[in-house]
Amino acid sequence: MAVPQSRRRPLTILTVLAAVLAMVAPAFAGTALAAPADPVAASAQVEPAVVRLDTEIDYQNVFGTGTGIVLDPGGQVLTNYHVVQGADRISASVAGRSYPAQLVGYNRGQDVAVLQLLGAGGLPVAPIGDSSALVPGEPVVALGNADGSGAPLTREVGTVTAFGRTVEAEDALTGSSDELNGLIEFAAPVRAGDSGGPVVNGAGQVVGITTAASVNYQLGPGGKGFAIPINDAIGIAGQIRSLVPSESIHIGPPSLLGVGVRTAPRSGPGVIIQEVLRGGPAEQAGLLDGDVLTTIDGSPIGTATDLTFVLDRHYPGDVIDLTWIDRSGQERTGKATLTAG
Repeated sequence: MAVPQSRRRPLTILTVLAAVLAMVAPAFAGTALAAPADPVAASAQVEPAVVRLDTEIDYQNVFGTGTGIVLDPGGQVLTNYHVVQGADRISASVAGRSYPAQLVGYNRGQDVAVLQLLGAGGLPVAPIGDSSALVPGEPVVALGNADGSGAPLTREVGTVTAFGRTVEAEDALTGSSDELNGLIEFAAPVRAGDSGGPVVNGAGQVVGITTAASVNYQLGPGGKGFAIPINDAIGIAGQIRSLVPSESIHIGPPSLLGVGVRTAPRSGPGVIIQEVLRGGPAEQAGLLDGDVLTTIDGSPIGTATDLTFVLDRHYPGDVIDLTWIDRSGQERTGKATLTAG
């Protein structure tokens, strides 16, 4: 993982973009505007099932906030993966109660995660709508935790502006970049902490999950938000809840190698090791700051994104083969036993 600033979690609260949008014509889900509705009043039907999330990363004392929604009374929660990525502890509050939470699984490429609130029961469940029925100009409200778990939920009012959007964002925590496709664009000033929260239509139903915002953390009036359509998010959540891993679904906590990396400015493969986590698997395998990691199990590693996706195919306890070039230019090999992290 990359080295974040203390008490700040770049791109793990809200996948903030210097917004890179796919240069394609937006695909509209309809041609007529929806009937006028009061989305703020309608959002009251969803608020009891909104989950406030607080995360802690022991490394450099990093804290974060985010949002989720309750999927079932037993305490399974849908959120963005980047909200909980790398967290050593996750706490959740919903319906006036607080719970520790653990990661059930995630799809990194689609930025979807499912959590389990430990000891929860009888929770209100979020009413789920149909994102394919949305039309341009339809009013929506994004509910979130931007003001922190001790404050009222944020209610960012806006309208649906486009469909089928593609955005690309770099995660400062891991150094990786991800492209998210098929997003709903809506005009509302969502902020850090709103990520993972519901986008609600005029019928009081969740039609999207806020995942990104344009330009910067603190957006003023006229800002853009991007949401995963709820139809897609629920489908992915169902795969996670089945507890069956696949190429895209990782069950349980991610695997930790214990390196912060950046793409190497070189013709061949490899990522530069900026920092090795002391006592972590990489250090025990012999990697040092400044080395260039070139392959894992024979697979070339050319970017930080390559590294994260290779590690997603592994689980804590797996032993992987590493090849790297040390600071003297010599190629070296070793083995690392991955841990949870």
